[in-house]
Amino acid sequence: MNIPPLVEKGPALTVDEVRRYSRHLIIPDVAMAGQQRLMNAKVLCVGAGGLGSPALMYLAAAGVGTLGIVEFDTVDESNLQRQIIHGQSDIGKSKAISAKEKIAEINPNVKVIVHELRLDTDNVMEIFSQYDLIVDGTDNFATRYLVNDACVLLKKPYVWGSIYRFDGQASVFWAEYGPCYRCLYPEPPPPGMVPSCAEGGVLGVLCASIGSIQTTEAIKLIAGIGEPLIGQLMIYDALEMSYRKIKVRKDPKCPLCGDKPTQTELLPDYEAFCGVLSDAAEVAVKDSTISVTELKSKIDNKENFLLIDVREPSEFEIVKIPGAVLIPKQGFLDGSALAGLPQDKPIILHCKSGVRSAECLAILKSAGFADATHVSGGVVAWAKQIDHSLPVY
Repeated sequence: MNIPPLVEKGPALTVDEVRRYSRHLIIPDVAMAGQQRLMNAKVLCVGAGGLGSPALMYLAAAGVGTLGIVEFDTVDESNLQRQIIHGQSDIGKSKAISAKEKIAEINPNVKVIVHELRLDTDNVMEIFSQYDLIVDGTDNFATRYLVNDACVLLKKPYVWGSIYRFDGQASVFWAEYGPCYRCLYPEPPPPGMVPSCAEGGVLGVLCASIGSIQTTEAIKLIAGIGEPLIGQLMIYDALEMSYRKIKVRKDPKCPLCGDKPTQTELLPDYEAFCGVLSDAAEVAVKDSTISVTELKSKIDNKENFLLIDVREPSEFEIVKIPGAVLIPKQGFLDGSALAGLPQDKPIILHCKSGVRSAECLAILKSAGFADATHVSGGVVAWAKQIDHSLPVY
């Protein structure tokens, strides 16, 4: 696909800049013109986490003139296993500020603009309009659809990546030349169907593999070189050490970029569009939720109930609430766990944060376990509010 360079050439390089970028300049496909385009480019990274870390570091090293960072979170110790732009001394610090400081060490010539906020429908269009290219490093479906829709409406390209355990995906979505994210995933998966990295885990170095692909694609688009991943989905399997590409075609019926678009502006609520909980779970938790403080009181009073942890065995090994019995969520989904549950005493469910236990609660309610409840906040809330000696993962 013949796509012109995304960015116009900037000023001539100084002697110091020639020294810094000499390994780019001697590549015929990049050369002086390509480096001038990179230095004149404005790239926004949505997220300074697992994917944003390598992307920001390599974009800075490549000499991208302006880097924007959208990030509202702070650095946690659990981030350091994969979010390599942050270090031990950054724990508790704003991720956006931590990333900006690291970029200054890598390349002080790069201008960094920090957007310390949560991206939403009120700010996304104004922020995105300032940049040539968006790099999407988000880890939730609501923000992914928001990023896609804003980029389509603004006619901007964005480089997308996704990671989970040992698997990664990457692509370039640009409705002007090919499909958008909705052409690949028209609807978000049902709530609870796809675990997040916080629930399922991720091999730390996988972030570097996918993040470097995203950076490569961004550089190609800016400089107008190579064959970008427009209309192609790159799938990486770290265990098999295999890469494969799947063609993604523009959907003529896509509500956003199809032949007859029906969506001409941002949706009012992307969280509602993607749904954190299923409708059944929303109903189930309404009057059947207890706090960790209430659970502690029940334990102290020696009340007769069955406490069930619906997480995975690997999570159960890390931290557990005293007295909990492990029955992973899959046993509720396939019904195998139901036959062994008592009918003569209340059942209390918990997971890591309350999402999986809410879905399991809906299953129990539909199966006739009227006294079943679940614990809001799960084992994380227990560790933070009840037993501070326990780790949070």
